[in-house]
Amino acid sequence: MSQAFNVYCDESCHLEHDRQKVMVLGAVVCPLDKSREIAGRLREIKARHKLSPLFELKWGKVSKGMASYYQETLDYFLDDDDLQFRALVVADKAKLQHAAFGQNHDTWYYKMCFRLLEVLFSPEARYRIYLDKKDTCAAEKVKKLHEALCNNMYDFDRKILERVQVIGSHEVEQIQLCDFLTGAISYANRGLAANPAKVVLVERLRKRSGYQLTRTTLLRERKVNVFIWQPQEV
Repeated sequence: MSQAFNVYCDESCHLEHDRQKVMVLGAVVCPLDKSREIAGRLREIKARHKLSPLFELKWGKVSKGMASYYQETLDYFLDDDDLQFRALVVADKAKLQHAAFGQNHDTWYYKMCFRLLEVLFSPEARYRIYLDKKDTCAAEKVKKLHEALCNNMYDFDRKILERVQVIGSHEVEQIQLCDFLTGAISYANRGLAANPAKVVLVERLRKRSGYQLTRTTLLRERKVNVFIWQPQEV
């Protein structure tokens, strides 16, 4: 039996008219048979910091008063060999020319999801992909994303890519972890520095990963994999 993996996806600043220049898509990958253990460890970290197990880990909630909780969570991700993360960074949404490519922003978004995910898969393993529930996540678009990924892998019987499913972030610890890491990559690429607690976390991620977070890493980088995407010139 081939090894199975769960892939959890989230995004930052993905809306077309949100006045944000940078968009980041992120994916956390872990073995299926380790997913419950990892979720339990993330809840244990919450408990050690006197947080409810229902507390939702999100980059937007990072504050100085909870800095130790977020640092421990980041270190747990970096130290656990069963967890890996990939981010696709769109450096400037203002350069997008949807009309020239016969698409709208929503269709383009799913193309970027494809680019995020396509390099993560091995034909010798099995995958279950979970997308955070968003307004953009229409059932038909998710179905087409699944079809495109399968076709790219010649996986017409869906023995490799078993499912692509939309779920709520409040239900799954790994989706929350993906939000947290994606937010950190977004913060770095947007050049922000207003929140001291976030600055410390970004610097810690830079130091421990060995990457600037604002440049494309080696394609086979496993722990913190970053791809800076540039739009095609018309």
